[in-house]
Amino acid sequence: MTHEHNPQADQMGDESMVRNLEAQAIAIWPQEEPLFERYGLPADCRILDVGCGTGEISSRLARLYPHASVIAIDMLEDSLEIARDRHQDLAPGLEFRQQDAFKLEFEPHSFDLVVCRHMLQAVPRPVAVLAGFQRQLKPGGWLHLINEDYGMLHMQHGESNPDRLWHAGVMTLLENTGTDGRVGRNSFTMLHRLGMTDIHIDYIVLDTLRVERETFAQIMQAWQDGYTKTIAENTALSEQVIRDTFKQIVADILNPERYAVWHVPVISARAP
Repeated sequence: MTHEHNPQADQMGDESMVRNLEAQAIAIWPQEEPLFERYGLPADCRILDVGCGTGEISSRLARLYPHASVIAIDMLEDSLEIARDRHQDLAPGLEFRQQDAFKLEFEPHSFDLVVCRHMLQAVPRPVAVLAGFQRQLKPGGWLHLINEDYGMLHMQHGESNPDRLWHAGVMTLLENTGTDGRVGRNSFTMLHRLGMTDIHIDYIVLDTLRVERETFAQIMQAWQDGYTKTIAENTALSEQVIRDTFKQIVADILNPERYAVWHVPVISARAP
């Protein structure tokens, strides 16, 4: 996958993303795992995990479906090397391959489940990617997505305004790099127009009541470390404003008197 297909490739390859993916998996997976019961997959199912990063969820899928064949792909070989090293005990049922999500190299209609988490907000033309996923699914196969939406993060105001960071900062960054910071809410329409059926939208409530504050704070700290510079370069917000706002968000999440919440949409749909 080229930078044209992934304008956030530098941020995705930063060491902060390794920390981020690990913390996100710890925070999200306990609420997400029960949703897979909906799909009624056979024991020997074939699963494709697109944009797998360091394999945090690929490995959980391989353990959830121990008789399945799980193929996990990503554009970044460095991330895949980490994944192979961490999860070598799950081979050969779990395999990691370098591949472009826009040019999937598999036979059509060969997977029971296609999973893509935390990726489509970072790539241009998400409909084209979704159409590719649809082609990979067997008739009646399921698509499972976590598509981020930066209008679904809510933190209390202090000296800094967190809403300004998400809207004037992150969403503007994505608009200026040809991607969609509202892809979470836009996913239903895209899937409906592709002819997918049984569309569901569930929500993970990642907040300071349901998730360990330290884990939630680690996600925000990783975003600060990986994205402050590129947000400043592509928006009207200064690095100082961005850092101060992230610092306040992290401090508030760790403060037992303060509250923060991130609604994470989980979108599923079935191939006709």
